[in-house]
Amino acid sequence: MKHSVDTTVHAAGCVLWRRSSREDDALEVCLVHRPKYDDWSWPKGKLKAGEEALAGALREVLEETGHAAAPGTELSTQHYWANGRPKQVRYWAAEAGPGVFTPDDEVDRILWLPPATARDRLTHPRDRTLVDELLHALRRR
Repeated sequence: MKHSVDTTVHAAGCVLWRRSSREDDALEVCLVHRPKYDDWSWPKGKLKAGEEALAGALREVLEETGHAAAPGTELSTQHYWANGRPKQVRYWAAEAGPGVFTPDDEVDRILWLPPATARDRLTHPRDRTLVDELLHALRRR
């Protein structure tokens, strides 16, 4: 079955990171748990009509994690099938700002993890490459 560009679901999200509050100042990334899918992934979501991808990514981060975010480098765009339709998700590296997580029906838990631990916890293999892209982007800063 052929699909036109019009049927593609457009979404955006961030690989949200921070320096830990511990003395070692270690890098941590934020994963969200979605009970509907019982998966661990990056904060992301569908774009609203007319919404720019970066604005949508930052909105989704705030909605899903409770944290404002300062965007950095754009990372890879992922293309895959979801619910019988093509999906495109644009991602950015984003530094976490202040915020407080509040669980809801969409995201019931978040975890701040070291990159290697996060890579292992991510449910979808396609999400794992973004860990390496984030690390590369932060080294170049």
